[in-house]
Order: sequence, then C-alpha cells, then structure tokens
Amino acid sequence: MSDSNTTDYTNPSTFILLGIPGLEAAHVWISIPFCTMYTIAILGNFTILFIVKIEPSLHGPMYYFLCMLAVTDLVLSTSILPKMLAIFWFNSREINFSACLTQMYFIHCFTVVESGIFVAMAFDRYVAICDPLRHSTILTNRVIAKISIVVVLRGAILIVPKPFLARQLPYCRTNIIVHSYCEHMAVVKLACADIRISSYYGLFVAFNVASLDLFFITMSYIQILRAIFRLPTKDARLKTFRTCSSHLCVISASYIPSLFSFLTHRFGQNVALHFHVLMANVYLLVPPMLNPIIYGVRTKQIRNSLLRLFTPPLPPRQKDKPQH
Repeated sequence: MSDSNTTDYTNPSTFILLGIPGLEAAHVWISIPFCTMYTIAILGNFTILFIVKIEPSLHGPMYYFLCMLAVTDLVLSTSILPKMLAIFWFNSREINFSACLTQMYFIHCFTVVESGIFVAMAFDRYVAICDPLRHSTILTNRVIAKISIVVVLRGAILIVPKPFLARQLPYCRTNIIVHSYCEHMAVVKLACADIRISSYYGLFVAFNVASLDLFFITMSYIQILRAIFRLPTKDARLKTFRTCSSHLCVISASYIPSLFSFLTHRFGQNVALHFHVLMANVYLLVPPMLNPIIYGVRTKQIRNSLLRLFTPPLPPRQKDKPQH
C-alpha cells in the first residue's frame, strides 16, 4: 500500500457504509419494511407524547416514564434510518468520520438509556402494586426527575469511551464498514492496531448494563408476583397483573432481539454476515415501532384517550317535548 493511501486511512475523513452486505440488489425492497417501521415509530411515539401532554389524567409516574421511552425510541430510530434509507435509495454510502462516531455514540447511549427506563418502569409497577397507598408520596415529580437524570447520565457517561477510543485508533486497512450504520465493533475492526481495550470495554458495558438491569427488573417482578398471589380473588389477581402486561411485552420486544443480535455477533461465526446486519437493524427498529402500539392497545387510559381524540363527540340528546 502506498504512503498516501496509508495516510488517508490512518486519518480517515470519511467511511463507506455498505448497507446490507450481499443483499445490495435487494436494497430497494428491504427499504420498504424499514421505512414502514420508521413511519409507524414516528407517528406512534409522537401520538403517545401528544396524548400524555393533553390528558391530565395521564400525568403520573408510569406515563412520564412512557414519554421518556417514546423520546428514546424516536432518537434511536432517527439515528440510523435516514442514513440507511439514503444508502438504499440514493446509494449515498459515504459518512464523515466525526458523523460516524456521533452516530455510534447516540445509538449505544440511548440503547443504555432505554434499558434504564425499563428498570424505572419496573420500580413504578413495584411501588404501585406492593405499596399502593404510598405510591404518590414515593414517586413524586421530584423523585421522577432525579431517576430520569440518573438514567440519562448513566447512558451518556458509560458510552463516552467508545467513540473516544475509536478516534484514537489508526485506520490503515480500509475505510469500508461492512454494516448499514456505525456500529461500535464494525468500526473498530477496521483499525490496524490492538483493539482489545475497545472490545473488552464494549463487552463490559453490554454485560453490566444488561445483567444489572435484568436483575433489578426480575427482583421487582418477583415482589410484584408475590403481592399478586396474595390477593383474595382470581379476578383481582388478573386485573392487577394486566397493569404490568404492557411493560412485560415492551421488555420482551426490546431485550429478546437485542440479546439474539449480540450473541450471534459475538459467537455466531457461521451465521451469514447479512443476517448479522439485518438482526442488528431489527433490534433497533422493531421496539420503537412496537412500544407505542403495545401501550396504545393494552393500556385502557391511553386507548380511551385515543378514542376520544379521534371520535367526534355525539350531539346532545334533545329532551322529548311533553305531549298534550
């Protein structure tokens, strides 16, 4: 390799994103479901934010955390979809090095933030079911604000080293990223230096965030189930459990694709590369689409508010005139 090329790659000004490697001929067709998911995610999450804002009865802890989840989903999906659609539709594969690192930071930061929101929502359900009389005094607006700040700061601080370490690496092999967005390991694998620190730190963050958050969520639901099984009637148990069902569905929709993508990326050497990339996209795009649908369908208060919003009010009934 010539000196000029080495210099260019050592200090890359741009990277090239391949999209879905091996499926370039099908990019236009792949863009249709991806664009549909993004549209549903945008409309659904903005609808949730609007409904909670205009409906005073929804100004409570669960719905504040739901609004945080909606904002997080909007940021996550918008971090990858516009550029991905530009690749699929216009073959616009170049991305500035700084923009690539910024995209990497936002994707990984808000993935951690989303996981923290699930813990906060589990804590809200725990207090609401196990100590309902003190729910409003424990989860005050001040406490909710503190929890929200901690959740955001944790994601922001934990992910800062990823783009920082990636920026320090020399890139003298190629500037072609075999991915549809700037995923951390897909970028650092291009370096011609020891990437163990970046790799180990990525594993440390993923393992600690997932294990700690799942531990706290599991502990919350063990206490919740104990409280539910102590209720005297089956109807009371079912009614109480339904208040948690939306949260459990959202957690499943987020963690299962994420865990599957992580495991196949780390240990699935025999899995086709295009499948890796597709799964990495699915776990970032499907939850933002499903979360507002799950809460809109399964949460009675939101469902009723949506019906009142889109259903015209019935005209007042006129009283029958008395017959003479």
